[in-house]
Amino acid sequence: MPVQNLHGNHACALGAIAAGCRFFAGYPITPSSEIAEKMSSELPKVDGVFIQMEDEIASIAAVLGASMGGVKSMTATSGPGFSLKQESVGYAALTETPCVIVNVMRGGPSTGMPTRPSQGDIMQSRWGSHGDYPIIVITPASVEEVYHETIRAFNLSEQFRVPVVVMYDQAIAHLLETISIPDTATLQLTARKWLSGSKEDVVAGEETQDSVPAMPRPGDGYRCHTTGLTHGEDGFPSQDPETVDRNMKRLLGKLERNSETIESCEAIQCEDADILIVALGISARAAMGAVYTLRQQGVKAGLFRPVTLWPFPEKAFLKASARADKILVPEMNAGQLSLEIERLSRATAKVSKLNRLDGEPITPVEITERVLEWIKNE
Repeated sequence: MPVQNLHGNHACALGAIAAGCRFFAGYPITPSSEIAEKMSSELPKVDGVFIQMEDEIASIAAVLGASMGGVKSMTATSGPGFSLKQESVGYAALTETPCVIVNVMRGGPSTGMPTRPSQGDIMQSRWGSHGDYPIIVITPASVEEVYHETIRAFNLSEQFRVPVVVMYDQAIAHLLETISIPDTATLQLTARKWLSGSKEDVVAGEETQDSVPAMPRPGDGYRCHTTGLTHGEDGFPSQDPETVDRNMKRLLGKLERNSETIESCEAIQCEDADILIVALGISARAAMGAVYTLRQQGVKAGLFRPVTLWPFPEKAFLKASARADKILVPEMNAGQLSLEIERLSRATAKVSKLNRLDGEPITPVEITERVLEWIKNE
């Protein structure tokens, strides 16, 4: 496997190309612009199309149109642009249009700190659009993981016909690391499930065993209708309570029914951990160093890192936290991941926060000192 020195954003672009992405529409925004820049040079080499749109709303609209046309498609942005995309994220979820959206997190709110890292979009990535809708969010923590998780994002999006967000902070985006790039011929890529059979009898949205209906391919002759309104299996708008309830439950349930395929996480030295640290992105890398230092000092610390953030890997977390009576959540926001951890933790476990809002990454020393102080004050 060839070895390359890559920034996180460049690894994301190359991972998308390797996954079969052949359309990118976006608008430059710090600190994600290197993704668009790399896609603009790489897509023409594989007969793909790059378009710089006039804004973020038009970008995701173009991506959804290309996906409906049968092409694996992606856009990339940061905080303000991610906010602008939210209406179309809900549309993609309801119409079951596969797409990948990269969000490189920076300081906020509003235009905030464009060049500084943050982890303030954790809850927005799950609940940013209105209503109830399915979405997958992946949070890589290294340049190599950015490459592979971008590929996995396309696989999941195509398999489950759902928008997938690849989300990492500015520190990971601009981190330079040496990674191994596998031969693309060895990659396992997921093809979209296309509708087949009689043009007269088949129903485009009918129930399937995995709750993911086959998608009609443009030009194949199937009569179909796509709408952002609630609809029946035939794709046409419906407000019939029974029809809406049935189809919304299928839509929301398809990720839960396939959770073993979707969820991914990393648990480090959690088997005997009395203190569990839960973190993602650059904060998780700091937490790894803290766990090593604490173990050297005789403290039984462990790290739980969600790679799939949403749906949250609940069963894996419950297993990792089974022995821990203290859980520390370091994150670069006012407290978001900690809300999910508080919800899932045992009543006897104490959850504590370690937050930074100043655009500076949390360090291993800060995490170590907080844990030792916590133990001392017990």
